[in-house]
Amino acid sequence: MRITCPLCGERDRREFYYKGAALERPAAEADLDAWHAHVHLRENPAGELEELWYHEMGCNSWLRVTRDTATHEITDVVLAADAGLGGAR
Repeated sequence: MRITCPLCGERDRREFYYKGAALERPAAEADLDAWHAHVHLRENPAGELEELWYHEMGCNSWLRVTRDTATHEITDVVLAADAGLGGAR
């Protein structure tokens, strides 16, 4: 699989570290039920999903990658900071 980093261009996925689905986190003061749902009650869709990837062997940027989990086709890659995700969580 190839990922096109917005800063470095197309690279092999082995240059990246996969963090997981790019989900909005509950507020720090959210109750236990909200945090339980965020950590444990996720859907596992077959299809398009937004994920966080870290360009570990490149520019050290966090990326939001939109990828089809069934075909591994990547349709979009943006810097996590530009996507409003603020990088690593």
